[in-house]
Amino acid sequence: MLTAEILEKTFKDVFFNAYKTTLCGGFDEPFYLASDSDGIAQIQYRYDYASSALHEISHWCVAGEARRQLDDFGYWYAEDGRSEAQQKQFEQVEITPQSYECIFHWAAGMSFDVSVDNLALPDYDPTPFRRTVYDNVKTLLENGLPKRVEQFAQALYLRTAQSSLPLQQFLRESHENNCR
Repeated sequence: MLTAEILEKTFKDVFFNAYKTTLCGGFDEPFYLASDSDGIAQIQYRYDYASSALHEISHWCVAGEARRQLDDFGYWYAEDGRSEAQQKQFEQVEITPQSYECIFHWAAGMSFDVSVDNLALPDYDPTPFRRTVYDNVKTLLENGLPKRVEQFAQALYLRTAQSSLPLQQFLRESHENNCR
């Protein structure tokens, strides 16, 4: 079982020396704090929820060096209550982070589903968004994962040791199994 403690240790082991960034749970809302007075940044995630941690790590992996110098990466966030048009805009910016999150979930031996993060649309069908994310995952697996995504996915995969297959092969099979 992948606990918050294991996730935080894995993240620190992989990234702290190069990026001076920590992962810390226990918060009511996720947030990214750019460097403090000691030059250390912090990814904060909800309570001890592994999925929240993986989602926030995904956003960190999307953010380039300049964005990592800004609190919450300098992005806007439209809270729950978005209209359908706003929801579509939200999903467009979430394709890449949720694709990375999907890869992290699978590497950690966890199931994944997209998050539309909008309770105001109770009858909203996430199927097109899910399909887009899975298509993007396939493209990433075919073209190669970004460095930080690959590093973290590999570390999660080794830490959870749910298969003897090489990571890329395991992820391709996970994709195939989830897209049937």
